[in-house]
Amino acid sequence: MTSRSRLIVLLISTPVILLVVVGGVLSRAMGREESYGPMKTFDEVVTLILNNYVESVEPDRIMHGAMRGLAEGLDADSAWLTPEEATSVLRKTADPKGGIGVELTRQYWLRVIAAREGSPAAKAGLRTGDFIRAIDDQPTREMSAWTGARLLRGAPGSKVKLTIIRGNAAETHVVELAREADTIPEVTSRIVKPGVGLLRIASFTDHTAADVKQAVATLKKDGAAHLVIDLRNTGDGGPELGIAPARLFVADGIIVSRESRSGPKQDVTATSGDGAITMPVTLLVTNGTSQAAEVFAAALAGHKRADVVGEHTIGRAATQELVRLPDGSGLWLSTTRYLTPGGTPLHEKGITPDLEVAEPDVDFGEKAPDTDPILDKALERVAGAVKAAA
Repeated sequence: MTSRSRLIVLLISTPVILLVVVGGVLSRAMGREESYGPMKTFDEVVTLILNNYVESVEPDRIMHGAMRGLAEGLDADSAWLTPEEATSVLRKTADPKGGIGVELTRQYWLRVIAAREGSPAAKAGLRTGDFIRAIDDQPTREMSAWTGARLLRGAPGSKVKLTIIRGNAAETHVVELAREADTIPEVTSRIVKPGVGLLRIASFTDHTAADVKQAVATLKKDGAAHLVIDLRNTGDGGPELGIAPARLFVADGIIVSRESRSGPKQDVTATSGDGAITMPVTLLVTNGTSQAAEVFAAALAGHKRADVVGEHTIGRAATQELVRLPDGSGLWLSTTRYLTPGGTPLHEKGITPDLEVAEPDVDFGEKAPDTDPILDKALERVAGAVKAAA
């Protein structure tokens, strides 16, 4: 190795070593000898790239790629942030009021977790599982979900162009969407059939519990004796926001647990007055059900307060914190994950329904079928339970 190569490797390796130390991934999980093994390999890889790659590579490019790889190898929500992005987080810069109504994760490209009903994305036909290959012609191959979410926001009325992949990666679809302010109702309800109330929670906020309580009271007055709660494609709202609504249905025991490396597991338990809603419940979920909706569903399912019908949920139930690095960049790191009442991790595991029913596949640009197999199967299950109890 030349002196220049050694210097460049040192410059690149130093922040990476600091990153690993901050995360505690190597130094705590492995023995001393094993800790140095990966760093030695990293050193060799950098040297090979500098000396053998087909064209000259800037050290910053290698370092940034290494940072991204370290973060994204943990989970889809962890990310390496540029100094500008990290500063934005620290300043708590408010996002623009306009958006297209999608939740994102990362799977090679950016991937749609859910498109909120009534949003520009939903109107354009975006669905759970769609890949966003580019945003305004900017490739997403090396883009974090954190960055992608912020690029999709802007002033209401402004436009954003997306390159979408569904199914065949060789076939792309370009759509241009006008951003809108978030005005879709978060909680709606109706009587779906005699004795059965359908409660739709489109997103979770600080006042979701109050909205649910009021909606259930109205449904009860209208004759509902059983609740079907629709959480399909509900991804808005951090995991913590699922706790207060769950308290309405869970009278005692553990609602959810939080786990981190920095301290003992924390159990969130029901308190006096919880569990005021006693009607039987059926939950509708899909692969687009995430965050607060998963915490809510896990609490009810874990206490046998609800049957779960639909698809396996995505398993996105963790909170992130920013760790600032010496060069001004930052590590957006998942530091706390949520567990079911029984102690099973929700994050990256998800919830398996009691009755699995898949949403129908739809080709891009085609109208979704008028049928609703998940709701239909749920209503059949409710009817069977009512008949058995009679």
